[in-house]
Amino acid sequence: MVRLDRTISFRTYLVTTGLCHDCHTPSVAGPDGPAPDMKRALSGHPQDIPVKAPAVVSEPWVAATTATLTAWSGPWGVSFSANLTPDPDTGVLRDFTEEQFVRTLRTGRHQGQGREILPPMPWPWIGKMTDDDLKAIFASPADPRREEQGAGSDPAQAVMINRSRGRRTGRTPRRS
Repeated sequence: MVRLDRTISFRTYLVTTGLCHDCHTPSVAGPDGPAPDMKRALSGHPQDIPVKAPAVVSEPWVAATTATLTAWSGPWGVSFSANLTPDPDTGVLRDFTEEQFVRTLRTGRHQGQGREILPPMPWPWIGKMTDDDLKAIFASPADPRREEQGAGSDPAQAVMINRSRGRRTGRTPRRS
């Protein structure tokens, strides 16, 4: 069996083909439709786009997203793409170990044991990657620029929005 290395180019390849940018990098309108805004790579839902209530959709639609493709609304309530940058204040992976990251993607639970990860996060498919691939993604270099996250991406806001619809999400505030 060929063992793939953990070089920066390989890690970047995994993050790209693993579709991390599709939801965790805000999209901007382009001539061919939405495209990732790589100036904000993996920074999650932008603070300047607050979401105050779930989207209302009619059949046959069951879900909706913001123009940035970073906030989603559906039968589960509202979910926001997390900031996966190494930012010490807003990057969610600051609280994860490599082992917790792998367990999260295997179990669909925050840090491998907490609240459920909400749709549309495709953890059942990503979790089928090898341990080496998941560890390489965890070690992947993200844009070190600080991306401030505001109320639009605050887990406490998701709790408020989802509780107003009578949904239990298990999301709890992490900020102090």
